[in-house]
Amino acid sequence: MPGLDYKALGVKVGLEIHQQLDTTHKLFCECPAELTDDEGDVFLRMLRPTRSELGDVDPAALFEWRRGRMYRYHAPPSHTCLVEADEEPPHPINREAVAIALGVAMALRSTIVDEIHVMRKTVIDGSNTSGFQRTAIVALGGAIEVGGKTVPIETIVVEEDAARKLGEQGRIVDYKLDRLGIPLIEIATAPVIETPEEAKRVALAIGRLLRLTGKVKRGLGTIRQDLNVSIRGGAKTEIKGVQRLELIPKVVENEVLRQVRLLEIKDELRRRGLTEEALREVRPVDLTGLLRASKSRVIKRALKSGGKVLGVKLPLMHGILGREVMPGRRFGGEVADYARFWAGVAGIIHSDELPGYGITEEEIERIAEVLGVVRGRDAFVLVADSEEKARKAIDVVIWRVKMALEGVPEETRAALEDGTTRYMRPRPGSARMYPETDIPPQPVTQDLLEEAKRYVPKPPDAVVKELVERYGLSKDLAEAVVDDERFRVIVEALERFKGSLEPSYVAGFFIVTLRGLRGEGLDTDSIPDEKLVEVLEAVAKGEVAREAAESIAGYLAKNPEASVDEAVEALGLRKMGREEVEKVLEEIVAQLRDEILKRGERAMGLVMGRAMAKLRGRADGRLVAEVAREKIREVLARRG
Repeated sequence: MPGLDYKALGVKVGLEIHQQLDTTHKLFCECPAELTDDEGDVFLRMLRPTRSELGDVDPAALFEWRRGRMYRYHAPPSHTCLVEADEEPPHPINREAVAIALGVAMALRSTIVDEIHVMRKTVIDGSNTSGFQRTAIVALGGAIEVGGKTVPIETIVVEEDAARKLGEQGRIVDYKLDRLGIPLIEIATAPVIETPEEAKRVALAIGRLLRLTGKVKRGLGTIRQDLNVSIRGGAKTEIKGVQRLELIPKVVENEVLRQVRLLEIKDELRRRGLTEEALREVRPVDLTGLLRASKSRVIKRALKSGGKVLGVKLPLMHGILGREVMPGRRFGGEVADYARFWAGVAGIIHSDELPGYGITEEEIERIAEVLGVVRGRDAFVLVADSEEKARKAIDVVIWRVKMALEGVPEETRAALEDGTTRYMRPRPGSARMYPETDIPPQPVTQDLLEEAKRYVPKPPDAVVKELVERYGLSKDLAEAVVDDERFRVIVEALERFKGSLEPSYVAGFFIVTLRGLRGEGLDTDSIPDEKLVEVLEAVAKGEVAREAAESIAGYLAKNPEASVDEAVEALGLRKMGREEVEKVLEEIVAQLRDEILKRGERAMGLVMGRAMAKLRGRADGRLVAEVAREKIREVLARRG
């Protein structure tokens, strides 16, 4: 981001790459390791935090419990069993998943443990029916080379994926259990990454390594990147769930900017003389009577449901809540996130965004008077909800402002699609991990190590060389294939269509054509791999023109349920035969006869332009050129 000197700021980023493994069954049972559209049985459950062996309670678990939620689980019988329902002990750990992870560890030169011990990691946000996630370290240390820099690897872990969240209805959260238990590999780097772009390069290198095993799943939701970001004087912030690689630099940029801005706010508040003692003295004031006639929809809705409007003065805070901390997100939004998650209110209204929300200037003056706010010096916050929630929200607001006096709080944040983040929960503490007593340790035997060697990925340079030598791809195109998420699909397509389609055309369809469509805003990642292969099959069989592949893929991106045949029919792209092409060219040549006689064969470009405008996607370009040349020569021969 322009204006930020990442080196001077002391930026440190660590990555945690989570990737689903392509195994036949789940990590702790024999259910299929895949998603399903099947419906299933439904059951409800509440989860509670427990104390660790040292008597501590994890703050993140305590946070989730205080939200008072109930979880409704949908369990399709075809893809779940009593293990997912936490009604049966887990089965022995999936040997295939362990072997794949060990193969990756060998490639990263990590130190493999002698014995694999499964641990329980407390998670009570409903994403696991048992209230914990099972995880096991398989290797420690190691490194990956990225751009001439050695990036240390801290841990390589095998763990079970979480349940799939379907939605929320009030305090009830719905999850589907088909994804629960699918094996994940987690690779954590040391926090030595220093710039947003470097973070992307490291994530790309690790993702490439995993794809080259041939044993990882592909598609949205199968891989996610968690980031740990800090700056000098700031705090370690954990950012969860970055699903798209290209979003990583933006997330890092925005988090660095957020921490810089929070440190600026801290300095400003201290310059103004704000203290914790001053904040301890403020008290919420009931403003319900004063605002009973307000035209504000937020206030009217709260009062109609029996709620109240509470306000609180924030001394010396004028202009602070309105300060932008990330693009499109202000400090007031940070405070509102805390109020939403800790108190369950819809949000807050603060003075820096007024007049607004239907609150008039006259009402602002009366509020300021009642709260003792000095305009231009102090700020205030309003909360409209049930009295219990509103009072709790006011307490949370004051608590978050007190944090601002210290700068950047340690927290876990969720990544959003625009590259910004929102508060998610407190950072977990050391009390969240404890041994899994239902699964015996797994010795790492010589047999298991021999099995793991099958999954050690080849070096990327060696794979690029193979693609160049076997399929005649350019080095640049081969490197792009290796970097692509659909690497395995592309290689299978290159082999399948060898002899019927040029390898450069096949690879270019995935690399160049789909990337171009993505640049136009189309979600090509949602197109199933098998449909893309069907498009190439139609081209190889001569059913559609080569130029039609892009239009068909674009149609499939816009219409996910459509088949390739339906796309071809809807677009009118069924390939024309030679006779049909000749009729079109005869008409065009007749129209341009005078120009052809004047220019001779130099009129080829003019004829082709007219022809391709009519025939693009419906006829092979080489056939059109061949017929056009014949027709031009016929005209010239008749003149002679």
